[in-house]
Amino acid sequence: MNGTSSLLFAAILTASMLFSSPNAALAQDAPTSFDGPKTSWHGFDRYDFVMDEQTMDVQPYNAPADEGNGIAGDTHGQRRCIVVVPKQAAPGNPWSWQGCYWDHQPQTEVELLKRGFFIAYIAPEPDKQWDAWYAFLTDKHGFSKKPAFVGMSKGGVNAYKWATAHPDAVSCIYADNPALYPEDFAKVNLLAKNDVPVFHVCGSFDYLLFHHTLPVEDVYHQLGGRISVMIKEGYPHHPHSLPDPKPIADFIEQSAQPDTKPPFTLPGLTLIKSHYYSFENSYSYFPQDDAYITCRGPAFTDCYDRYDAKYGNDWQVTGITVIVPKTPATGNPWVFRAARIDRGEPSAVDLALLAKGFYIVAAPIDTGAGPVPKEWDDAYKLLTDNGFSRKPALEGFGMAAGEAYAWAITNPDKVSCIYAENPLMRSIMFPNLPPLENLAPLAKAGIPILHVCGSLDPLLKDNSVVVEQRYKGLGGQITVILKDGVGHYPLAPTDPQPVVDFIAQAATK
Repeated sequence: MNGTSSLLFAAILTASMLFSSPNAALAQDAPTSFDGPKTSWHGFDRYDFVMDEQTMDVQPYNAPADEGNGIAGDTHGQRRCIVVVPKQAAPGNPWSWQGCYWDHQPQTEVELLKRGFFIAYIAPEPDKQWDAWYAFLTDKHGFSKKPAFVGMSKGGVNAYKWATAHPDAVSCIYADNPALYPEDFAKVNLLAKNDVPVFHVCGSFDYLLFHHTLPVEDVYHQLGGRISVMIKEGYPHHPHSLPDPKPIADFIEQSAQPDTKPPFTLPGLTLIKSHYYSFENSYSYFPQDDAYITCRGPAFTDCYDRYDAKYGNDWQVTGITVIVPKTPATGNPWVFRAARIDRGEPSAVDLALLAKGFYIVAAPIDTGAGPVPKEWDDAYKLLTDNGFSRKPALEGFGMAAGEAYAWAITNPDKVSCIYAENPLMRSIMFPNLPPLENLAPLAKAGIPILHVCGSLDPLLKDNSVVVEQRYKGLGGQITVILKDGVGHYPLAPTDPQPVVDFIAQAATK
């Protein structure tokens, strides 16, 4: 087991049952005022405080005039604290929380102030004093119960330390060239389970990138959490942030918005929500940085809600999986996948279908025997009884395509079309019903078929070629698209559009 896999396994093993709290809701809008001396911070009102480390009592503090926008340091037994107030608070009194390097690269916080965020600071380290500061701002002054963390370098360490200890009390984390303590890395699964979006900005030459951001990115993505990264080509650990903080501020502002969309539900099932999005890189030139920046993650692409039905014991989350489009198309069309949906790079075909309003549904695998007809039948009935189209598109890859064919052959009146990539035409579900010998029910039902195959795939001659010949002989409609010079892998088509058009057209008949 390699290092990343070990970390992933450790993170998953440390998962625990989470509880919900009414404190997770945004604080009610209310006027927020502060007592004590007032100074200016980048054109906004700044209030300074000190906290007694023993009693956690917070009192106004008269900051020295020579501090300017910065902070000189702490007094023994006391913690310096700061609040900066926007001209007009946004609904819910959102705020960003910084716990190290006050006033270093402040452009993100200045932009957030312009958008109605409060800015708060308390000196490190994260501990019971931080808990008291959180209570002071949320309970006494009406701040949102879910702050956004802003952490650079050691500030990122502190952000993750407090956030993993309070995963239900964080709206998001923006971390810049951060590091994580091993014990906090092992708890990032709690952030993913609480749907805390994460955004890292890093230099490609940063010494922390390969041992901290990239492992966190791998694990968080595998856990179904939302993580986005920007990697600045040729930049070391400094300078932090971006000259134009708009991408960061946009992420924080969007993350602070309450999710008012009702969750997807299916009667009788416990559904676990996560996310489905492309992790493909995009590359953009940023003139103010005079650098290309690699961008990936849901901050830069469409992100869809994924729901997995939990069956059996704690090791099994292999029931039905449903990925929900942002706006379902008329009639709630869906794709019934024979293959499971892994956490790697999503199918370009499925992403394009989601954008057109299709649901993507993976059939359950709840036993060691693999696909079971009754489970497929039950999944179909559950979905169609709850408003899904009565004729989904069947989709399968490799040997899973044989399962898609087998179920379609036994249920030809319940299928709009079949799409297969490099299929192997045999079935575990119906071992006595070889798909190659039983294509007649599909042809009789007028089910169109599309295969995408590698011209060098060793399965091509005895599978797709035979299917094409026999299906056309039965009067059926079938198209085989060959990828010249390609073997069995990669399975996906180079251009998903013909496949998407084929499935969308079949769904309207």
